[in-house]
Amino acid sequence: MNEKQLLTQIQAVSLIAIDLHLFLDTHPNDTKALQDYEKVSKQFQTLKDQYEKQYGPLVSFGHQSITNHNEWVSKPWPWQNK
Repeated sequence: MNEKQLLTQIQAVSLIAIDLHLFLDTHPNDTKALQDYEKVSKQFQTLKDQYEKQYGPLVSFGHQSITNHNEWVSKPWPWQNK
């Protein structure tokens, strides 16, 4: 998967996770929705880790390594890549 495809996949999975999270706010006992949310959350984390390993951090905070702390500002923003 190239960078644009990977970022698009991250955005799609993120939207699904947000929708499931909102659904679970009103349906907290829905075990199928909870299972789906856990699955999508793991998928999101895997895709995010893959993106950051290949192309650099998606956000300027969080769990990124601090070995190259200026990587965030030295590369184009994720949405600027074509």
